[in-house]
Amino acid sequence: MTKDDSASPALTADELKALEEKFDPELRFRKLGQALAILSGVLLFLLSCYHFYTAGFGIPRATTHRGLHMAVTLFLLFVSFSAFGRRDARPGLMAPLGLPLLDWVLAIGAAVSSLYVPWIYEQLAFRVGNPTTMDVAMGTILIVTLLEGVRRSMGWPLPIIACLFMAYAYFGQSVPGVFVHPGASWADIVNHLYLTSQGIYGTALGVIATYVFHFVLFGVMATRIGLGQLFIDVASALTGRFAGGPAKVSVISSAMLGSISGSSIANTVTTGALTIPAMIRVGYQRHFAAAVEAASSTGGQITPPVMGAVAFLMIEYLGVPLTTILLAAIVPAFMHFFGVLLQVHLEARRLGLRGLTKEELPNAWKVIREGWLSIIPLLLLIFMLMSGRTPFLSAFWAIVACIAVLVVQSVQKHGVAAGLRDAVVGVWHGFILGARQSLSVTAAAALVGIIIGVVTLTGVGFKIAYMLTGLASGWATDVSAFLSFLPFEIMSVQSLTLLFTLLMTALVCILMGCGIPTTANYIIMVAVAAPILGLLGVQPLVAHFFVFYYGVLADVTPPVALAAYAASGIAGANAFKAGNTAFRLSMGKALVPFVFVFSPALLIVTPEFTIPAFVLAAGGAMLGIFALSAAISNWMLAPLYGIERALLVVAALLLIAPALVPTLIGCVLLVIPFLRQVIARRRAVQV
Repeated sequence: MTKDDSASPALTADELKALEEKFDPELRFRKLGQALAILSGVLLFLLSCYHFYTAGFGIPRATTHRGLHMAVTLFLLFVSFSAFGRRDARPGLMAPLGLPLLDWVLAIGAAVSSLYVPWIYEQLAFRVGNPTTMDVAMGTILIVTLLEGVRRSMGWPLPIIACLFMAYAYFGQSVPGVFVHPGASWADIVNHLYLTSQGIYGTALGVIATYVFHFVLFGVMATRIGLGQLFIDVASALTGRFAGGPAKVSVISSAMLGSISGSSIANTVTTGALTIPAMIRVGYQRHFAAAVEAASSTGGQITPPVMGAVAFLMIEYLGVPLTTILLAAIVPAFMHFFGVLLQVHLEARRLGLRGLTKEELPNAWKVIREGWLSIIPLLLLIFMLMSGRTPFLSAFWAIVACIAVLVVQSVQKHGVAAGLRDAVVGVWHGFILGARQSLSVTAAAALVGIIIGVVTLTGVGFKIAYMLTGLASGWATDVSAFLSFLPFEIMSVQSLTLLFTLLMTALVCILMGCGIPTTANYIIMVAVAAPILGLLGVQPLVAHFFVFYYGVLADVTPPVALAAYAASGIAGANAFKAGNTAFRLSMGKALVPFVFVFSPALLIVTPEFTIPAFVLAAGGAMLGIFALSAAISNWMLAPLYGIERALLVVAALLLIAPALVPTLIGCVLLVIPFLRQVIARRRAVQV
C-alpha cells in the first residue's frame, strides 16, 4: 500500500479545533483571564437568554431590538478577538482585567454608539436629513468600530470593500464615466447609513437579530444532544457497505448535518474527522477524500430547513413565507448531493474500491434506538415551520425541546440530582457557545448594511445593471450571428443575453465569496446583481437563489477554498489540488442555478410550475449531471474514449437547456457512449 493510500492517523479534538480555527477566522477567540472570562461568559449567556425569551414572548421595537443586540455583540467582539491574532490576555496598567486599554475604548464606544439611535429614536422624526454634530460623531464611532471589529473577526476583505463603497459615495463627482454622481458629504453619508433603516440598522442586521441568532443557538443545542453524531451514524449504517462507502457516508451525513448548521468549515471538520480517514483507508486518494468532504459540507448551506442565514434574509427581502423558500430549495439541494454522489460512485467503480465491512459499521436499529430522542427537536422545528408558525417561535420551541431532551439524557446517564446539574451546565455552555458563534456574523451584517446603504444612496446598482446587460446583449448578438448556419435555433438572442449576464454574475459571486462570508456575499450581490437579472425578466426568487448558490460555491473554489483547505488539513493532502477536485465535485451546484433560471419550474413554487415542465427540467438536469459526472470521472460502465467524453460534455450542456429540442439531442448524445459501453461490457463478459 502506497503512502497516498494509507489511512491518516485520527486527529485529536484539540488538533481538529486548531484546524477549524486556522481556516475559520470567526473562531479565533483570544484566551481570557479568569475575571474577564467570567464577565464574557455571563454576557454571552444573558445575550442568548434575551433572544430565547424574545423568540417565545415577543420582540421589542425593531430599532431597540437591533441596537441592543448590536451593542452587546460588538462589546463582546472586542473582548473576544485581539487586534492581531490570538494572544493570551495579560494584566497591566494599560490592560485592566487583561484587556488592552484600546480594546476597552473600542468595546465601550461600539456599545454606546449602537444604543444611541434607539435612545434618540423619538427625536429623529423631527430632524430627518439634518443630523446634529453628536449624531455624526456617534455614527462615525460606530462605523470605525464596525470596520475594526469585522477586520478582527473575519479579516480585511469586507472592511476594504466597505471603505471603497464609502469613498465612492464621498468622491462620486470625481468618478469618470457612467458611475459619476454628485457625491455626498460625510454628514449626509452618516445620516443615511446610521440614522435611517437603509444602512447599518437595516434588514441584514434585523434578520440576524430576529431569526439567525435563534437558529444558531438551536444548531448548537441540537449538536449538544447528539443529533450530529446520530446523522453520521445513520448515514454510515445505511450507505457505508456500498462501493466507496465512506465517501457516500460523507455526502449523506454532511447533507443531514448541514440542515442544522450554517458553517461549511464546521461541517467539514465535524464529519471529516471520521469520514476522511475512512475514505483513505478504503483506497480513495487523499486529495479526493478531502474534496468529497468539502463539497458535501458546503452543500449543507443550501439544505433546508436552516440554510445558514440566507433563508431568513430571503423572507425579508422577498416578503414571502419561509415555507416558500424551503420548498424552492429542496430540488436544487438534492441536485447538488446527487451530483457529488454520482461522482463518488463512479470514482469508486473506476478504482474498484470496496465498502466498509459489517464490523466497521454501526447497527442502524441500535443507533436509532439509542439516539431517537435527539431527532425530536428537529422534527418539531420542521413541523412548526411547515405549519406556518413564525421562524423565531419555531426556533423557541425547538430549543425548548433540545433542553428537555438534554435533561432526559442527563438524568438517564447520571441519575436525577447529578443529571439535573449536568443539564444546567450543558445549557450554560450551549447558550454561551451559541452567542459566541453569532458575534462575527452580526458585525458582518451591520457592516454590509453600509455597503447596501451606499448602493441605495448613489444608485450604483442600476448603473452596473445597465452596463452589464448592454455588454451581454452585444455578445449575444455576435454569437447568434455565428450560429446562424444551424438548421435550428439553440437559444434566442434574448436567452443568450441572459446566459452571458448569468455567467458574469456567477463569476462575480465566486470572486466576492473568496474573501467574505456567504451571508455577506449574498446580501451584497442581491443589492447589485438582482437589478441586473430583474432587467432581463428573471423573477426575484430565482435571482436570489442564483446569487446565493454561486456565493456558496466560493467555499470550494480556489484560490480561497476554505472548506477544501480545512478538509485537506485532515487528509494530509495538497490543499490546492483538493480545492480543484472539490469544485469539480460541485458541478451539480454550478449547473443547477442555470437550469432554474431558464426553467423556473424546478423551484416548484414559481408560477411556471406544471408537472410536465418540472419533469422536463428535473429530468434534464439529472441526466445532464450524470453526463458531466461520467465525462469528468472518465467512467460510465467502463473507461471512456476521448471522443465519448467530449460527447458527454456537449450532451450535459444541451440537457440543461430550457427547450425540448436541445434536451432530446442531448439524450441522443448521451445514449451513444452508453450503448457502446453496454455492448463492450457484454462482449467482455462472454469472453
